[in-house]
Amino acid sequence: MKVVVIQGPNLNLLGHREQNLYGSMKLEEIHTQMENIAKQNSIEIEFFQSNLEGEIVDRIQECIGDADGIIINPAAYTHTSIAIRDAIVAASMPVIEVHISNIYRREEFRSKSLIAPVSTGQICGFGPFGYHLAMVSITQILGEIAAQRKMKKTQAENK
Repeated sequence: MKVVVIQGPNLNLLGHREQNLYGSMKLEEIHTQMENIAKQNSIEIEFFQSNLEGEIVDRIQECIGDADGIIINPAAYTHTSIAIRDAIVAASMPVIEVHISNIYRREEFRSKSLIAPVSTGQICGFGPFGYHLAMVSITQILGEIAAQRKMKKTQAENK
């Protein structure tokens, strides 16, 4: 199984920007923790960060046929990007949306996610630990999908 983690604009500044909202943990440290969970569960994991909407869309599209699931923090694009939303729909795979802060307790314009309605689930407000929760979630979801496929294959063979 392969999971691609996609990080949106300004997340490369974690640990430096608005520590009162995002904490002091750097993006590389979050990714290291995610790698550890992936290794424990025999999951291949790949990381991508961009400040550019089109590059994020391209990376989601590249997941088609190459990955089994996506964990995405679209950051500010959460509230504005129909293009990212459409790419997620086209990818047709489990997607977990993550936000470090609770977007529903912040400015009004941040309380609307264009991504949530097309995601498998959303995790927000748990700080960097939200990425751990996303890894647990995607591992469970992909495990269930694999078990269902195996069961269908076994049933087909027994007919």
